[in-house]
Amino acid sequence: MVAGVLASATAGLLWARRHLLLVSVVGRSMEPTLRAGDRVLARRVPLARVRPGDVVVVVAPEAMTAGHPTRPGDGGPGLLIKRAYAVPGEPVPVDRVPLLRQRPERVVPPGQLVVLGDNPPFSYDSRECGYVPETDLLGVVVRPRLRAD
Repeated sequence: MVAGVLASATAGLLWARRHLLLVSVVGRSMEPTLRAGDRVLARRVPLARVRPGDVVVVVAPEAMTAGHPTRPGDGGPGLLIKRAYAVPGEPVPVDRVPLLRQRPERVVPPGQLVVLGDNPPFSYDSRECGYVPETDLLGVVVRPRLRAD
């Protein structure tokens, strides 16, 4: 009986580790939706399951992790928490992301994502780095604000 309970618990933990991600918010880029110190639970999903408006966790672009001390990051070392603004097949939001005006495509290409912070003056997002590749998508936030207070 004990062995069965331990096996079930281990299987449950392995499933959770593979499918869920707990991330702490660092920085102000998602205020007022999320604040520094909040913890969010994200479910690992493919890009096809992301919808505009979803809050997502992505790997920070190389340019940011290489050292931009004036660029506020959030989510912890190497991670960003942002809102998905446009997904593949949707019009490129050149009004919100002028950097993408230089690109020839009129719709977000397959395997790419446009992400923006809710608090633009404090956000490093697609306005500075352009598209986020599908390989950098870690998950969609399913449970925001896991904060004690």
